[in-house]
Amino acid sequence: MELPRVTYSNIGTDFTAVHDRLDRELAAFRQRLLGRDWPGEGEAYEFASPIDRRIAIGTFRAARAEEVGAAVERARRAFDDWRGLSWQERVKRLRAAADRLEARKWELAAASLYEVGKSRIEAMGEAEEAVDLIRYYCDEMEAMDGYARPMRRAFEREETRDVLLPLGVFGVIAPFNFPLALSVNMTAAALLAGNTVVYKPSPQCALTGTLLVETLGLGEAVQLVCGGADTGAALVAHPGIAGIAFTGSYDVGMGIWRRLASGAHAKPVVVEMGGKNPTYITAKADLDVAAQGLARSAFGLQGQKCSACSVAYVEESVADALLDKLVQFSKGLAVGHPQERQTYMGPVIDERAAARFEKAAAEARRDGRIVLGGERLKGGLFDEGAYVAPTVVAGLSPAHRLNKEELFLPFLSVQTFRDLGEAIKRGNDVVYGLTAGIYTRDEKELQFFLDRAEAGVLYANRASGATTGAWPGIQSFCGWKGSGVTNKGGLGPYYLPQFMREQSRTIFR
Repeated sequence: MELPRVTYSNIGTDFTAVHDRLDRELAAFRQRLLGRDWPGEGEAYEFASPIDRRIAIGTFRAARAEEVGAAVERARRAFDDWRGLSWQERVKRLRAAADRLEARKWELAAASLYEVGKSRIEAMGEAEEAVDLIRYYCDEMEAMDGYARPMRRAFEREETRDVLLPLGVFGVIAPFNFPLALSVNMTAAALLAGNTVVYKPSPQCALTGTLLVETLGLGEAVQLVCGGADTGAALVAHPGIAGIAFTGSYDVGMGIWRRLASGAHAKPVVVEMGGKNPTYITAKADLDVAAQGLARSAFGLQGQKCSACSVAYVEESVADALLDKLVQFSKGLAVGHPQERQTYMGPVIDERAAARFEKAAAEARRDGRIVLGGERLKGGLFDEGAYVAPTVVAGLSPAHRLNKEELFLPFLSVQTFRDLGEAIKRGNDVVYGLTAGIYTRDEKELQFFLDRAEAGVLYANRASGATTGAWPGIQSFCGWKGSGVTNKGGLGPYYLPQFMREQSRTIFR
């Protein structure tokens, strides 16, 4: 029987058969892959699952500067052979890698479930997305004929072709929240463009990263280095790196961008750095749909998505009704062990995230009012991980930091407005510009939002997620302002060229 594919938006699908398969796959994963000592070079480190600190994920090796340098050198040596392949051959090899990912998607989903604390459906959705990412980028390479095109002629016997060419060795630094999809996004694009890759997963996701490189099966073209901030810094600083692809925090991303712009010549930096992601709910909205979309966007993956909605602007006349519906829907979202079918929210990633949550809740309690949640959960499993309640707050001043800064937590601030234009100005008045959403059945309000919202990804009237749910080839995931540095996004048609450089070739015959 063919099982339904899981995406971030098909919320009405019956996934019973998927859950049945996952029961078997999770049991096999726990027995075969958890707690192992994985080979590598560098200093040994261990880490436990955020779900339950009694579950050992494994032992890995944090690469020091010398191990990073060795990986860069291996990737540099592999570059000549990899770029020497025709683009058609690279597409063939990446399509085969996508097939291997699809065959192993259950195991890879299990890894992200245990390492990140994702729910079953979020984990399977990510595995499916990783497969689609490679196939979509291969389709784009074919559609653009390898990014080579004839140009106009100045003379009859002179011809010019414009081509895009690889740069060399790309460093890829991936975050914890989408350890599979975002790693594949950056790595596959760099490889299809003809570069080789030194890939550093999040230190909290070394198992997913190790299994990913093993599954891709692309040999020396992809070098794995595990470790934390020191390993990442060594990779960024290495003179043999031709460019960096990074997804993570604003401060780190901007630091990388400045570093790679300060040498003898600037190197390309492809960076996505998060967002604040406002949503606007007008008096002409379907409030039931809006409440569901807000809750799913704010609390999916514990709010640890760069696209998660963390501030909602609600028209004053419907604010109380919207809050009531939002609270009722959110109360039905189960918090617990992600291996359980009914779990919607697992733990936040670590104690530092829990401390940020407790600080934000204290500020909200002091400066506004907590409508739902606001506490760390206690008892049983909750004592073995950083579990917090989905939280809705109201009454904060518009300029409050909780309405401006990215929190990366299951924390939603609700603001009221009388004029949609003023609300959108407030929503735009942040450093970020990743996603934004609206709920309205008025076409003029919708068009006003589309024309004025300062974000690269806009959604309207989605029950599956107010500001979340991008999928390869359907929504390009582009960060404006402090959410990115290139004004071109992943998952879409303008991503691959960012890993190449242009060359004009004029020949007189």
